[in-house]
Amino acid sequence: VQLQASGGGLVQPGGSLRLSCAASGSIFSFHLMGWYRQAPGKQREFVARIYGGGSTNYADSVEGRFTISRDIRKSTVYLQMNSLKPEDTAVYYCNAFKGTVEYRGQGTQVTVSS
Repeated sequence: VQLQASGGGLVQPGGSLRLSCAASGSIFSFHLMGWYRQAPGKQREFVARIYGGGSTNYADSVEGRFTISRDIRKSTVYLQMNSLKPEDTAVYYCNAFKGTVEYRGQGTQVTVSS
């Protein structure tokens, strides 16, 4: 299984971006998919996750601003990011779990700057 993240870019503070994570196969078999991010010099940070049943969790830092969703028919998970702040600048990665096996995609750069 391969995961392909896209949708990053440069946006001004307060702006929005939507990230996409397309899987090479069906995402129906994953019991968990999510997004995490890593800024330069910092550790990997959890952002959001969506479970197979559709429930979601968010990091406190993005709660109320970011929304994770999925389209099973398109085998894609999305991260809608609103009210972006400079501290959201990072490389964003998607991952997925099938049992105890984690699959990771390549990252997409998000830069929030005026």
